[in-house]
Parts: sequence; C-alpha cells; structure tokens
Amino acid sequence: MTEPATRAWHVLPETLRHPTVLQLIRLGLGEDLTPDGLLPPDLIAADVTSVATLPLDLHLTGRITAKQAGLIAGLPVAAAVFQFVDADLTPEILVADGTKVEPGTLLMTVTGPGRALLLAERTALNFLGRMSGVATLTRQFVDAIAGTGATMLDTRKTAPGFRLLDKYAVRMGGGANHRMGLYDMALIKDNHIDGAGSLEAAVRGVREKFGDQLPIEIEVKDLNELDIALQLPVDRILLDNMSLDTLRIATNQTAGRVPLEASGNLTLETVRAIAETGVDFISSGALTHSVKVFDVSMRLSNQ
Repeated sequence: MTEPATRAWHVLPETLRHPTVLQLIRLGLGEDLTPDGLLPPDLIAADVTSVATLPLDLHLTGRITAKQAGLIAGLPVAAAVFQFVDADLTPEILVADGTKVEPGTLLMTVTGPGRALLLAERTALNFLGRMSGVATLTRQFVDAIAGTGATMLDTRKTAPGFRLLDKYAVRMGGGANHRMGLYDMALIKDNHIDGAGSLEAAVRGVREKFGDQLPIEIEVKDLNELDIALQLPVDRILLDNMSLDTLRIATNQTAGRVPLEASGNLTLETVRAIAETGVDFISSGALTHSVKVFDVSMRLSNQ
C-alpha cells in the first residue's frame, strides 16, 4: 500500500505539488483527530462518532454539491484529502476548477469505506470552501474591471501557510498573482525608503545587490515621488492610496514608460473607476484576507 502523502501527491495538479500543501492536509486532519494535532497511527479509530455508529464494512458514496452560485476552486485538494485518509476512497471530480456553478451543482463523488469518508469530510470541505470563496470573490473583481485593460492582482495578505492555495484560487478566479513572497520580487515600500534614506538609495541598493536578477517595484505616495521614480531603473511603480484625479494625472505623466499599479482602500464598487484611470494593474489584499467561505456540503448514500 502506498504512503498517504504519496497518494495525495499524485491527485494534486503539478502547480500544487508542494510540501506545504501536504503539510496543510496533515495539519487539517491532525487538529480534527487528536488534542496535540499530531496524526494518530490509526486515523479511522480517532473519529469516535463514526466508529461508534457505522459498521466497519459499510461502504458509502459521498456527493459533494455547491449550495450557492460562484466559482469552484480546490477540488483536487479535497480529493487529495480523501486519498490521504484511505487508499480505498475513490474521488471523482466532476467539475473543473475555475468553473462557474449554480446551487445544487454536483462537484465530486467519493466512494469507499463510510468511516473514512466521514473522517475526511470536514477537512476536505474546509479547503474547498475557502479556495472557492477566494476564486468567487476574485471573479467579481475581474468582472468589475472587464474591458478596461487592467489586470487584477492579489497580495501577500494570505492566510498563514495557505499562500500557494490562496494564490492558486486567485488564478482560478481569473486574477493574476503578484509576487509569491519576499524572494521573487523587490517591492520597495515606505519603510524601505525611510531606512535607505531616499527612493534613489533604495533602488540603488537593490540593483547593487542583485543586478537584474529580480524585478523591482517601488511604492510612491504622491506625484512628486512619482517624478523621482520615473527617473529610476524600476520595472513597476505602485501608486498607493491615491485619489481618482491623482491616478489620472499619474497615468498621463507616466505615458506608458513604466507599468503602474494602483492599490489601497478599493472595493467592488470603486474598482472599475480606478481601472478606468488607465493603470495597468490593481492589487487588493481583500481577495484573500476578506474572503467569505463558499458553501459546499457532502451527503452520503448507499449508492
């Protein structure tokens, strides 16, 4: 019999085959099964309710359905949870991630030992609900700016440990990822500028340290700082918390020389007006830090 992590690994798409995803599955199951959060040697025996109420040899089918309209993301992660718990659980994904669904849409079936099904259920649905919530909210923002030419970006304001899953869900919702972490882009913000002494010194420090290995984005808070940033060797400029009028002036002033990103205090009601100022990117932490969990459920049957 293959190891649980190996079974889960093979169910995941290549973009989610990462040690952190397997660790999250372990943590999610562990916190459900033991006081110390560590996986017990016998997973099935730890679910006291199912052990007491379901015959050992009972096989069932779980039907996972959407209970609201929106976008689905995370079905392969849910399938990986079931496979991690028991090799005899057979998940069948019926809807591709990124698909728009209506209430009642059948998303996945899982067949196998009933005790294992119930043990894995909540952890699997927790992943699926959060990721689908991120995808659904992202699509609302993407739809709101459709036709403007602007790209919707996420931020690093993800649930701790969920970076890979949250950003995957953003992509499933039609958004794009900003940097993954502190290692793949130099984003020079006000604290870096204060520490370095000036915008020029901050950019110079990154170029001297890393050359052209990393893209550089610099945050500016007004048009004077934008003037300075436009003279520096940067790849993108972040316009932080600027009014619509200031954003329009900034895009005219920049005239396409450097891609511009707008961020700060935006909502679904205001994001289109921001996009129409001519900025290239709009970033919002709300895509991942203010997500409402998507409602999904699983019902069991003997078929």
